[in-house]
Amino acid sequence: MPRVYLDNNATTPVAPEVTETMLGNLREDFGNASSVHWYGQRARDAVELAREQVARLIGAHPTEVVFTSGGTESDNMAVFGAVGAARLKDDSGAKHVITTSIEHPAVLYAARALESRGVSVTYLPAGPGGVIDPDDVARGIRPGTVLITVMLANNEVGTLQPVEEIGRLARERGITLHTDAVQAAGKVPVSVESLGVDLLSLSAHKLYGPKGVGALYVRKGTELEPLMHGGHHERDRRPGTENVPGIVGLGAAAELAARKLDEDARRIAALRDRLQTGILEQISDVRVNGDIAHRQPNTLNVSFDGLKGESLVMALDLEEVACSTGAACSSGSTEPSHVLTAMGLSKEAARGSLRLSLGRYNSEADVEEALAAIIRVAERLRALSPHYSAARAHAS
Repeated sequence: MPRVYLDNNATTPVAPEVTETMLGNLREDFGNASSVHWYGQRARDAVELAREQVARLIGAHPTEVVFTSGGTESDNMAVFGAVGAARLKDDSGAKHVITTSIEHPAVLYAARALESRGVSVTYLPAGPGGVIDPDDVARGIRPGTVLITVMLANNEVGTLQPVEEIGRLARERGITLHTDAVQAAGKVPVSVESLGVDLLSLSAHKLYGPKGVGALYVRKGTELEPLMHGGHHERDRRPGTENVPGIVGLGAAAELAARKLDEDARRIAALRDRLQTGILEQISDVRVNGDIAHRQPNTLNVSFDGLKGESLVMALDLEEVACSTGAACSSGSTEPSHVLTAMGLSKEAARGSLRLSLGRYNSEADVEEALAAIIRVAERLRALSPHYSAARAHAS
């Protein structure tokens, strides 16, 4: 049986078209994009084409796209940069940031670092479906609020957040709004104008591009304090010699994603729904986590009573099916998912969760193979679980 890859939220395979574009750049355009000679200008042209391609994917102007090393840097640049550049309108005291309890660690850890520097942070709760209530955002706003940061699509359960509604609130109050769109860009339509955001993060390796490169959308007029200091690269936003092959790969991946978005979304959602239906129909004592009506098309998060997610992942890997329990950056943690517990799941239920994230290169055969493997593994592990057996006996 060929291996089945269902961990596309951790990283996606690099699209063949992207690989070919990057190889051509590596072979022919090795110049420094800041050099004024012919070689440098060839590299500069490649970078600017990629900037246009990324801008088209999110409905931005190319001058508003800043290239970074990935989603984590983009998030940190947005959070620290916006707060650092903000000026309080009055004597309201400490600067204040609003975020959510289900953000990616790149935002949550940045927020905690801000707290250690005297910034006040409000962490909004998520509802049982994993969706933030815009009314909670409105209630959290203070005179000193300088930044709201709410992810567009959750990386663990796939829920889509009401960023557009939050954007209207932020504009009315004159507050900078950032969204982490790392999991959304290339999977669902993303328009910075419709969302009303001032800052938006994305990463190449989540949309069939290379690792180690990403982008931050910075709306014209939005002030950011730079994280690093050096040259005048990226319009003084981010110093350092550009990673031209990576940037070219991100551009090619963005262009491909824009072209295939609708087709990919329909096909992948059908595969995800087939997998979900099969699990619910053929395995007892399971539940789907997250708002089924408001989620991205590729993500399925399921909790299995009486089982541990890590045991499921390892057993499925032996069955040649790759998946995860949640965010790849939290792999190895003994703590249950902060996303699932914030949604109200018990620690036990959170520890028994499995994230299955499909992608462009998955097939119907992959889904059938994975479903059969999940059924076999769940039955086998439950047969070995005295806790589950005792609970079932007590229930009967």
